[in-house]
Amino acid sequence: MSDTERPDVAAFRELEQLVRHLGDELANFRRRALQAETQLRAVEARGTSIGDLQRLEGLEQENAVLRSRMATAAGRAQAMLERVRFLRQQDERSAGGAGGER
Repeated sequence: MSDTERPDVAAFRELEQLVRHLGDELANFRRRALQAETQLRAVEARGTSIGDLQRLEGLEQENAVLRSRMATAAGRAQAMLERVRFLRQQDERSAGGAGGER
C-alpha cells in the first residue's frame, strides 16, 4: 500500500482479496461434495452399503500393510540367503586351502 492510497481503497482491496479466497474455498468444498455424491451413487448402484464400503476400505488398508510386511520379509530372507551363500563359499575356500580335508 502506498502512502497516498486512501484507507477506504485499501480496505476495499483487502475485502476483495478475502472474498476471492472465500470463493476459492467454496468451490473446493463444492467439488469435494460432488465427488462424495458421485461415490455414494456408485456404491448404491453396486448394491452395497456404506458399511460394506468402509469394511472394504479397511481390508484394502490391511492388505497394503501386509504387502509391505511381506516385501520387508522377502528382503530379509534374500539377505539371509546371500549371507548363507557367502559363508558356504568361505567354508569351501577354507576347506580347499587345507588340502581338501575337513
